[in-house]
Amino acid sequence: MNIFQAKKIVVAITGASAMVFLHSFLQILEKEEIEVHGICSESGEKVLQLERGISCIDLPAVSKWFDSKDFAAPPASGSAGYDAMVVLPCSMGTLASIAAGISSTLVHRAADVILKENKKLILVTRETPLNRTHLKNMLAAHDAGATICPPHPGYYLNPNTIEEAATTFSWRLGDQLGLQMKGRKRWEGIDV
Repeated sequence: MNIFQAKKIVVAITGASAMVFLHSFLQILEKEEIEVHGICSESGEKVLQLERGISCIDLPAVSKWFDSKDFAAPPASGSAGYDAMVVLPCSMGTLASIAAGISSTLVHRAADVILKENKKLILVTRETPLNRTHLKNMLAAHDAGATICPPHPGYYLNPNTIEEAATTFSWRLGDQLGLQMKGRKRWEGIDV
C-alpha cells in the first residue's frame, strides 16, 4: 500500500483573516521532517502583521521565502519537486485566480504548477458568508484537483483556547499531507 507523505511543500499566505491557523500549522510542520518554502502576498503580510504582530520571516518552519512577484522562483516550475502546496489562508481573490487558471502572482502560478503536476493542493478558504461565485470557484478548484479545506476546528476534542482549537484544525491539514504528528489527538468514539 503506497501512502502519500509530503517531504517538500510550499505554504502560501494570502490576505484573509485566519493567521492563528497558519501559525499553528507551521508549529506542527516545524516538528516534522519536511522542507517548507513560503510565499506571502502583500495583503497576506498586512493581515499577518494586523492579526499576529509579526512578519512572515518571523514564522516557524519555513526555510526559504520567495517574493510573490518572482516568477523565476522554484515554485513556478514543476521541476522544483514539491510534493504539495497549502494556501493558508486562501482569500476569495486567490481562490478565483486558481479556479480560473490565472497566474498573476507566484502564489497563483505555484498553485497552477501543483495542479498540472497532479500534486496535492490544499486551499484553506476563508470567507463567510459565501456567495454563489465563491461556491462556484470552490467547485471549479475542486474539479481541477484541489482540496477545499475551510478552517473548522474539531470542537469534539474540547479545546480550551483559540490556539488549541487551531491545533485541532492543523492536525487535519497534517493528515492531508500524510504527516505522523506526535501527540495528534483523534476521535475514539463514545462508550455507551
